[in-house]
Amino acid sequence: MLILVVGDVIGKPGRQALNKLLPGIKQEYGVDLTIMNAENVAHGIGVTPETAEELLKAGADVLTSGNHIWTHKTILPCLDSEMPLIRPLNYPPGVPGKGYLVKKSVLVVNLIGRTFFTNSYDCPFRTMDNLLAKLENKPPIIIVDFHAEATSEKVALGRYLDGRVSAVLGTHTHVGTIDAQLLPKGTAYVTDIGMTGPIDSIIGDDPENVLKRFLTQLPHHLAAGSGKSVINAVLVRVDDITGKSTGIERLQRETE
Repeated sequence: MLILVVGDVIGKPGRQALNKLLPGIKQEYGVDLTIMNAENVAHGIGVTPETAEELLKAGADVLTSGNHIWTHKTILPCLDSEMPLIRPLNYPPGVPGKGYLVKKSVLVVNLIGRTFFTNSYDCPFRTMDNLLAKLENKPPIIIVDFHAEATSEKVALGRYLDGRVSAVLGTHTHVGTIDAQLLPKGTAYVTDIGMTGPIDSIIGDDPENVLKRFLTQLPHHLAAGSGKSVINAVLVRVDDITGKSTGIERLQRETE
């Protein structure tokens, strides 16, 4: 099975890039399942029902998220609906939504890191242990979107789950890393997929307002950048029977 996982989609520029380029990418590679991180798809932060539907119409099969999932309250009813949108599994008990789902015989799991985040989340390592131990009739293919800040925490989770899941793929920092690899026991890994959004930006946001924040330390409204956009993604090839990955390839496409 060939699985395409798209890095954080940033606002309208990211949505437009996917609408334009994704159909061709899926046809070119023969993609079987497409996963996208949607937590910045609405105006550069959060997700709304309308922007989630736009990603699904563009070709996403599963939408993952992260720390901005609660930004737009209109999305909350969708988290407990049939929409294939998940939030991090290791949020404390009682919050809306689900942290995993099965789509096309693939278990997709969303986790969030704890290092350098201000919120207190449950341990992603033990949360994943519990899921793997308790979930009955697990499919062999398991893809984990680990939405985390610290590279060390991402690498640690990849090593911790090596051989127990098909892939651990990092999101959140919006800057793609060059360490796409197969770990020793058959898990595909990359520290960060990168972002899908405007190139002329600071991790997706308009540069002028971000620079004002750094220079003045005062809050300034941030908005998604504009102009030419890029799709950052990884292609993961997985053995249908064993669930072991046999390849991981970074993919980058730019709009004209």
